[in-house]
Amino acid sequence: MLSTDLNAIIYRHHEEHHKPHQHHKPGGGGVESRKVGGREIKVLRRVLDVNEEMARRNRAVFAEKGIFVLNMMSSPGSGKTTTLEKTLALISKELKSAVIVGDICTTNDADRLVKTGVPVVQINTDEFGGDCHLTAHVIGSAFSGIDSDHLDLLIVENIGNLVCPAEFDIGEDARVVVLSVTEGEDKPLKYPLMFRESDVALLNKIDLLPHLDFDAAAAERNILQIHPHMPIFRISARTKEGFDEWIGWIKKQIAQKKERK
Repeated sequence: MLSTDLNAIIYRHHEEHHKPHQHHKPGGGGVESRKVGGREIKVLRRVLDVNEEMARRNRAVFAEKGIFVLNMMSSPGSGKTTTLEKTLALISKELKSAVIVGDICTTNDADRLVKTGVPVVQINTDEFGGDCHLTAHVIGSAFSGIDSDHLDLLIVENIGNLVCPAEFDIGEDARVVVLSVTEGEDKPLKYPLMFRESDVALLNKIDLLPHLDFDAAAAERNILQIHPHMPIFRISARTKEGFDEWIGWIKKQIAQKKERK
């Protein structure tokens, strides 16, 4: 368990009348119908409509407070938590930050992140269906447990998955997808929605390139094929190579949002 002395809170995801997890494509309204195995299956869009409304509310709150919100997404094992550890170590003295961590089970990632000294809120979805993504209403509830006065940056470490998190707006300002060099150059082509919906890509674990048959240039071409002109930063969360450009991008986004406030 996480210690509240370490500025951490465990938030158990619960949705009233929670239903089994379904995969939906965002947008639209009313009822979508499709035939599966000869039977007409009606998929209600209410859940996504409610999520979009809650995302708008979250975004309004974040804008009022001038907080830049970054939604970090990736597959499991990409090095997302280590990247976040190193990022916070480099910026926490200059920028007031907080983190919301999403996982189906365990507090392993949050246990690591509280050691950076920033406030951390853990969301677990296991008790209520094991959702593989975070939704806007749980982000809003978790955010209420954070002292947001003078907060500059809120980072949401989404549940490890290259599909579901990209479908749900949580009220963030930007989305970052972390792709490690151990995953294969074709991942952007196999999971295009994630890369299409993200605003920046981190190509992580580049310190391993000499030991792998991974074509970094091909991976970047595949990313840009899905999302032209998206910034891509080659980084190593282990050695912090490439972090100057990554941290510079974050600081620029925060400054631009402060100017708009």
